[in-house]
Amino acid sequence: MPYKLRFVQRIEQAKKAEFLELEKEFIKLEKSNSHLPQGKRYLPISGKEPTNTLIWECSFPTMEDLTAALNALSENSGHEELLQQQIPYMQDSYTEIYEEFE
Repeated sequence: MPYKLRFVQRIEQAKKAEFLELEKEFIKLEKSNSHLPQGKRYLPISGKEPTNTLIWECSFPTMEDLTAALNALSENSGHEELLQQQIPYMQDSYTEIYEEFE
């Protein structure tokens, strides 16, 4: 059964540009490491989330694959280093996992 992993990060409005510059480094990291999940990023225009939010999401065929992806992210030193640089720009962040309804 397919699953979707989402990271939702609310950004300090005054630091949005700096946050998004670091996010470009995450994109480079993902592209250069095929064992990391290759997520898509979204910036809300209209909806529940305010416009100073970044949503990263990726789909996985099984929960085991999703768990392996989370482990790969947590074990990657480059990812951790970039995350530590981004944290000061965040107001809030949370992780969501969805199971596809068929």
